[in-house]
Amino acid sequence: MAIRKRFTWKRAEKLKSRKLIERIFREGKSFTVFPFRVHYIVSRPLTVPPACPPSFPMSLAHSGPPPILPLQAGFGATTRNFKKATDRNRIKRLSREAWRLHKQPLADHLQQNGHSLSVFFIYTGKELPDYQIVTEKISVALQRLIKETGQ
Repeated sequence: MAIRKRFTWKRAEKLKSRKLIERIFREGKSFTVFPFRVHYIVSRPLTVPPACPPSFPMSLAHSGPPPILPLQAGFGATTRNFKKATDRNRIKRLSREAWRLHKQPLADHLQQNGHSLSVFFIYTGKELPDYQIVTEKISVALQRLIKETGQ
């Protein structure tokens, strides 16, 4: 019986930290796979501290920055090209779905090399894409990320 993999995108894998997003744009690298502009930063994951003893106050046990996960992603679309929020939301939804289905080879590569990757995709095209185009371009971008993080 074959083991079925679940293609999930958990909450912890979503890039939400404003500081980390700013750091990606300030210090990270970028490349373009039209219609996406991909910004990323590679680092070593932080080791998660051992569990605190039961007597330790819980408010102190969970303070501090959260540990960096092996792979986090965020998505955006410009208001300059898409005035309607529904259009921007559709682009982000399509992009997230393509990411969810195609991210596993990149995650495996990062795990083997002991790296952590935070990546942000910005849709820069001027027309609403269909799912097939988004899927193709996201997978091309993921292959390029595998190549660039392997160095």
